[in-house]
Amino acid sequence: MTEVKEKREQITVLFAGDSGDGMQLTGNQFTSTHALFGNDISTFPNFPAEIRAPQGTVNGVSGFQVKFGSSRIFTPGDAADVLVAMNAAALKANMHKLKKGGILIANTAGFDSKNLKLAHCENENPLESEKLEDVQVYDVDITELTMAALEDSPLTKKEKLRTKNMFVLGFLFWMFNRSLKSTEDYITEKFSKLPDVIDANISVLKAGYNFGDTSEAFTSRYHVEPASLEPGTYRSIMGNQGVAIGLIAAAKKAGLEMFYGSYPITPASDILHELAKHKNFTVRTFQAEDEIAAVTSAIGASFGGALGVTASSGPGIALKTEAIGLAIMLELPLVVVNVQRGGPSTGLPTKTEQADLLQAVYGRNGEAPIPVVAARSPEEAFEATYEAVRISVEHMTPVMLLSDGYIANGASPWKFPEASCLKPIKPLYAEKTEEEYMPYARDEKLVRKWAIPGTEGLEHRIGGLEKEELTGNVSYDPDNHEKMVKTRAEKIEKIADYIPEQEIDNGSDSGKVLILSWGSTYGAVKTAIGDLLKDDYDVGHVHLRYLNPLPRNLGEVLTKFDKVIVPEMNDGQLIHIIQSKYNKRCIPLNKIKGIPFTSTEIVESVKESYA
Repeated sequence: MTEVKEKREQITVLFAGDSGDGMQLTGNQFTSTHALFGNDISTFPNFPAEIRAPQGTVNGVSGFQVKFGSSRIFTPGDAADVLVAMNAAALKANMHKLKKGGILIANTAGFDSKNLKLAHCENENPLESEKLEDVQVYDVDITELTMAALEDSPLTKKEKLRTKNMFVLGFLFWMFNRSLKSTEDYITEKFSKLPDVIDANISVLKAGYNFGDTSEAFTSRYHVEPASLEPGTYRSIMGNQGVAIGLIAAAKKAGLEMFYGSYPITPASDILHELAKHKNFTVRTFQAEDEIAAVTSAIGASFGGALGVTASSGPGIALKTEAIGLAIMLELPLVVVNVQRGGPSTGLPTKTEQADLLQAVYGRNGEAPIPVVAARSPEEAFEATYEAVRISVEHMTPVMLLSDGYIANGASPWKFPEASCLKPIKPLYAEKTEEEYMPYARDEKLVRKWAIPGTEGLEHRIGGLEKEELTGNVSYDPDNHEKMVKTRAEKIEKIADYIPEQEIDNGSDSGKVLILSWGSTYGAVKTAIGDLLKDDYDVGHVHLRYLNPLPRNLGEVLTKFDKVIVPEMNDGQLIHIIQSKYNKRCIPLNKIKGIPFTSTEIVESVKESYA
């Protein structure tokens, strides 16, 4: 049969299977290969909520969605062009995500009576569903073909079955005309001490590729050109990696050693894992016995003259709250990373949410404001982190950096910045003089100087009790307390003079509708704005990196639009802050389902506002 090559600008692929089927590894290798080829990419790994859900059940389905293309990509796609379903549960959970006219590749071994029962599909095999009438369905016994490829392998049956994800990967590489070399190199390095495992995985990878090449059932291949990205050196980066590298770069630029104290929690733990690899950059990592020990150890490091950093998710941030208040009272640099997840309490550990904004801005006892900075994407996490460190060091204050599970685990291409192009970070150190040392004397920014312990003449009292103005001695004077509270608050407000004014991201700079976004909603909004502008809608987009203090011209920007829509993965937190500060009525667009917005949802919201 004649092979057809179809050229596409963008393609979305969704891998779905049991949590033991290796879908995350498959997706990551698929992503890396396309990144190396030069495509722009965006990914969305979707983990099961349970640590080890029963095999074959819908609750145990693990998914990895990746969109790649020859043009700029800002989301992992609203719907899949290709869905790989390793069993009945995977298809049941993801059938609605497949586009009309899309391709379904189903592992028939995962649709036997046992798997149908586990997925509660005894009455109807999802492969026979009417919902697949407009879909190209390819039934492939991936399990059997994997075992056939390893007929002579010395591995056990269980070990052989673990390689079936490589068959899927090899076949997809054939479908999109990609090289196997990157994955072969990865396998060889990962299993360097297990030659039989190397041989098995590479054999199955090639078997999948050859199956596509020789099977008459598949006649279509897709060609996606490299993207026209800005010249430079790129790597695929995940959000947590971006945070870690941003911390290292900022510490080096400031001339500081870095101390990272943390307690493991999903989805922030990979920051610790990444930082632990880079001791050569004078990074010290400490896995504490609990969240309180993690943050207080970081405060101790900052007092000692290092860059103290701690990270967690919402539940852990709640436990760190009193200690963050201590750092506010001491007026020391401290970077607190909150990789948000579904809540409250333990909530949805593996699902994403933006519901910790009010916690970040207001969630401490007493009057205790701190700057809040939010990353918008995996590749931008580096810049947001670097800026959080700069503000913390130069303004002598704790800073909260907000990320979330979507950013943390997602991936996109990241262009390496030149070290010489990074903004300088200048700590303000106290020095011994002939005058009496005043630890809480301030400059024009209301910032006190950083006194390094052991420096002669800079001895001073520390602690969480209220400070006397200038001396820092304990003070219970009511007038002093009020003055110090207002001074600390004014110091944070003054940071607005040292951050950029708010700009329009794209679209109109005045007109009928403005979409105001923050955090990981950026990609969906950016994509939606592009679609709306093509249809001649009068719409603009503002995305906030700085959430406290807000950019000083934001109020003026908001007044230029008739309507302001605020999409958030919470029940309306930024909108609460905006409406209270600017008295600007906004339209909420809220989603609290543990999954990101689609661009279609944003488009529909704007169209409704036009009605």
